Amino acid sequence: VQLQASGGGLVQAGASLTLSCVARGGTVSSYTVAWFRQAPGKERQFVGALSMNGVTAVYSDSVKGRFTISRDDAKDTVNLQMNSLKPEDTATYFCAATYRNSAFRTTSGYEHWGQGTQVTVSS
Repeated sequence: VQLQASGGGLVQAGASLTLSCVARGGTVSSYTVAWFRQAPGKERQFVGALSMNGVTAVYSDSVKGRFTISRDDAKDTVNLQMNSLKPEDTATYFCAATYRNSAFRTTSGYEHWGQGTQVTVSS
């Protein structure tokens, strides 16, 4: 499967943004899909993941209550709805997928990666 992330942009603090991850060459419901982010000079950080059932999601403490992951099976797409954005959310966001039915919180848990989309939050 190939993943393509999109939807990034420049927004002000407090705004909302939705990122999308389209799965091509595979059925998104066959994968656990996660979002990670990486700020300049920092390691790639887990944001959240959606289980294969399309319902169960886990999030990092830094985004819990502000970010929501959902799936559109008809479009083979997983979305990351980001609300109440903060300057510290500024990063390149990546989607990733694994065939295993487990929401890993580390990059090593995922075999497939999208190219990343930039999110910049100004104060």
